[in-house]
Amino acid sequence: MRLQVMKFGGSSVATPEKMALVASKIKKFHQEVGRTVVVVSAMGDTTDRLLQLAREFCTASRHREIDQLVATGEQQSTALLAMALEREGLKAQSLSGALVGIKARGPYTDGRINGIDPKNVINILEDGAIPVVAGFQAVNEKGDIVTLGRGGSDLSAVALAAALDAEKCCIFTDVAGIYTADPRMVPAARKLEKISYEECMEMASMGAKVMQARSVELAERYDVPVYVASSFSEERGTWIVREDVKENFLVKAVASDTNVAKVALLGVPDVPGMAAEVFQALSSGGVSAEMIIQSVMRGQINDIAFLVKKESLGDAIDICRDIARKIKAQGVAFDTEIGKVSIIGAGITSHPEVPARMFAALASEGINLDMISSTALSITCVVGAKDVEKAAKTLHKVFIEEGK
Repeated sequence: MRLQVMKFGGSSVATPEKMALVASKIKKFHQEVGRTVVVVSAMGDTTDRLLQLAREFCTASRHREIDQLVATGEQQSTALLAMALEREGLKAQSLSGALVGIKARGPYTDGRINGIDPKNVINILEDGAIPVVAGFQAVNEKGDIVTLGRGGSDLSAVALAAALDAEKCCIFTDVAGIYTADPRMVPAARKLEKISYEECMEMASMGAKVMQARSVELAERYDVPVYVASSFSEERGTWIVREDVKENFLVKAVASDTNVAKVALLGVPDVPGMAAEVFQALSSGGVSAEMIIQSVMRGQINDIAFLVKKESLGDAIDICRDIARKIKAQGVAFDTEIGKVSIIGAGITSHPEVPARMFAALASEGINLDMISSTALSITCVVGAKDVEKAAKTLHKVFIEEGK
């Protein structure tokens, strides 16, 4: 029989009324497909509220008790949704990440899946029931709950789809698919019919609120087709799939992100091993750095700048100040009034005119560029926070609306 995995985000199950609508949607799909596994996030802003409570007592960003606390949000959702499905006349059973057999390693609050033993899920399916799985959580070698990073319910769903050899993984949310830009920021944004795994990963890593980047990477690795659509309408969504290789270039999307801050380690001695010292310390402190840029040497010193998520800024500053003293750097600077904007599309590096057009478009709007980086799939500029929306609209118009 066919098998599908359906994941519902927090906004989709934020109230009892929305949860009832989700239950009726699951019933319809279950009757069409035959076997269904449901993955669910915590209701509404439950995770944010639990994290805020945790901050009253704990300042550490990587802490066992934080994971024990926030995991309760998904456990509430699974139990309530299982009850809603039973009211629809369906057999259902809620399962925590541990009961599903999802194992993880790595730090608390940002675990990495390293195995799934889905026998409990298979047993429930064979009994004709619907497993309702708590997303975002796994269990480590000690038996402790470890959460999988923000957006980790997407990862839970894709991992289960891969482990169960599901036909597809459907991600239901409060938007009707994946757009060429954030439609709340760029009204002219268009919904994409399909997008490649690589382009979607790049969008997510550049700040687009589409899916967790790690979940798309896992979907590509195990060739799981992913469908993103609205929980509350029948409007056609977006497929994330493996696309055929082709040489023509097309900017698929513009991504923007204001949840970043810049950190600069100033006057770093120009000797081997300095960058290793800095980023090993950041890694040990659980701080992820992106868009790393080292300036041209001047007088036997360099500056090293990078971006972090705003929630990691305090940890990054403390770590860099300690390292600055250790390696005899001149100091640490930071800036929170920035954002980044990116154009994304396969083949960017093969078209030398693209950076020129991008920079000219931003210059025409008086937008100053602080940092620039590029990959095989994207070009990203760091700009002032006040200019992010204008930059996104400008680049969307030049590369997507005008389509040249």
